[in-house]
Amino acid sequence: MIKPELFDVVELLIDLPEHNLPAGVQGAIVEKYANQHYEIEFTNKDGETLVLAALPINQFVVVWRATTKTWVPVAEKIEALVASLPEETRLEVFDFARFIYSRRQGYPQR
Repeated sequence: MIKPELFDVVELLIDLPEHNLPAGVQGAIVEKYANQHYEIEFTNKDGETLVLAALPINQFVVVWRATTKTWVPVAEKIEALVASLPEETRLEVFDFARFIYSRRQGYPQR
């Protein structure tokens, strides 16, 4: 799992209607708290702060690492997201991924 660090860019996994933020919007970590919560700053295109929100780690995924100045590969983002799901749901995701894989490989469907 990707460990969030200060100044990493994150993407919301859920809507935050109380802040008028839809899933998929990106922000930056500006503070780490001891309880697995992170202060995320969401800005407009001019860099002006729109929202500061303390969020638990299961509400976002890291998409850009500040320390290495690199984008997180899609496979790692998926892994981080799936790791936060209950085991039964992980199995559903695996079954779906296997279905997509078999379609792309041209294998016959059952």
